[in-house]
Amino acid sequence: MQVAVYYNNQDVRIQEVPQPKIGEGEILLKVKASGICGSDVMEWYRIKKAPLVLGHEATGEIAQVGGEVSKYKVGDRVFVSHHVPCNQCRYCLSGNHTVCQTLHTTNYFPGGFSEYIRVPKINVERGVFLLPEEISFEEGTFVEPLACVLRGQRIAGFQKGQRVIILGAGISGLLHLLLAKAKGAEKITITDINEFRLKKAKELCADNAINAKDNLKDLADLVIISTSAQPAFLQALKCVDKAGTILMFAPTEPGIILPVPVNDFWRQSIKIVHSYGASPNDTAEAVELLRKKAINVNSLITHRLKLKDAGLGFKLFLNAKDCIKVILEP
Repeated sequence: MQVAVYYNNQDVRIQEVPQPKIGEGEILLKVKASGICGSDVMEWYRIKKAPLVLGHEATGEIAQVGGEVSKYKVGDRVFVSHHVPCNQCRYCLSGNHTVCQTLHTTNYFPGGFSEYIRVPKINVERGVFLLPEEISFEEGTFVEPLACVLRGQRIAGFQKGQRVIILGAGISGLLHLLLAKAKGAEKITITDINEFRLKKAKELCADNAINAKDNLKDLADLVIISTSAQPAFLQALKCVDKAGTILMFAPTEPGIILPVPVNDFWRQSIKIVHSYGASPNDTAEAVELLRKKAINVNSLITHRLKLKDAGLGFKLFLNAKDCIKVILEP
């Protein structure tokens, strides 16, 4: 079978490898669609593990089921989580699934940018979600990123009627925009340096779409950082209102220190929270939101490419000129 092997952001090669063989309790997934995520092109993070097959937003049909698998059958349409928690440790039991050690050590093989995926037993048990007929394979690639956004807004304590500022109008920022609007935000302002993305944000539901280089005068109850650009982190400190919350949804590069005005934030009851990944409950909620069409993700897809064009997909994503979501379809 063919896989797209990542060596670096500019070097993604199509290679032939044996189709995975499954064991007891496992399934073989025939990939139908897999989205390129912003974390896939986070080179400082990925390069140390290269070469490898990336892709963690895969949907497809079950091609084979191993012995002891009774919950799923050949032909089922599914989304599969690449990381799954143990659901038993102190972190999982307190709702902090994304710091569970099991979640950080599980994965499917070889990755979403391939024709077939072997799904290990633990992922079969805790990370396979049937796709309702209302959700296409393409829409299903948004399950994981939407689940992450759901978790982020939940941790940030988003409430109906809040004013929201989103720094960064990439795919995560736009999903935050759509979710906040669906949940009743009073006013949403979004910033970016990419005019194509700002135009898309305005077309969707943003009240204001502002170039990040311009002076942002608004204050918000919730400020969401959806870009790794350091100026956005500094800007967030200035545009959060009293009793507000800053959600650090994206990381900086390693080694960046943020100068937080501790005394001011203390007096004004400002919170800073972080969010990484998603829990199984968030994933299930994301599936339901997509089924009900509460979040319309189709307009976010700008490029559909064959697996053989994965390298082009990475370049389009990195260039970002007229690109929001790239989906690879083996």
